[in-house]
Amino acid sequence: MTNRLDHILIVDDDPEICHLLRDYLEKNGFRASAVSNGKGLWQTLDDKQIDLVILDLMLPGEDGLELCRNLRARFDIPILILSALGEETDRIIGLEMGADDYLPKPFNPRELLARVKVILRRTRSLPGTTAEETRSQLLFAGWTLDLITRHLVSPAGVIVPLSAGEFRLLRVFLEHPKRVLTRDQLLELSQGREALPFDRSIDVLVGRLRRHLGENAKKPRIIQTARGAGYILAADVQTES
Repeated sequence: MTNRLDHILIVDDDPEICHLLRDYLEKNGFRASAVSNGKGLWQTLDDKQIDLVILDLMLPGEDGLELCRNLRARFDIPILILSALGEETDRIIGLEMGADDYLPKPFNPRELLARVKVILRRTRSLPGTTAEETRSQLLFAGWTLDLITRHLVSPAGVIVPLSAGEFRLLRVFLEHPKRVLTRDQLLELSQGREALPFDRSIDVLVGRLRRHLGENAKKPRIIQTARGAGYILAADVQTES
């Protein structure tokens, strides 16, 4: 029995880019499908098991960022944004909407392939529901992080879905409570890569986590800023199996 190939879904209205990416990904050991709009995206996700979505933000008649946000809310699937909007602000907004990575057009197919592999490797490196998992929940400040479902549960019992990047970063904080962690350390521990110049992805993810936790942006209690150093989880953490 052969191993199942990872299935990549390309959402882009440019037929040439779809053909290029589908052909390149398939030549490099992936299964690939392509659709041109949001309707095709939802239909494909209903019909097939997709491992990663490559999403163009500039879809005619559609808000690509809203599509990204809805995708993140409904499915725990890694998202790589591919867009002609290459300014830093656009990249930050894309990450805030729940994307795992952002690659501006024009792009090098080899770089895109490398990023796809890194995202999938990061996702699979997270602990799963194995018999060896001795902890299933991390409790802090009335909140609970479920390590099996990868959901955040509020003190009132409300489930807060997390993106893969948010889950990884929060888990890093909870495994190193009351310790100042630099942005480079957080990036390495949560994403397995070094920071690039002017890389603000950690700041974006911290901002998203604070919003999930209902934090006051100016005076956060749980994830605090260590000025000039990084961030610190200021709460006590307990584990439950």
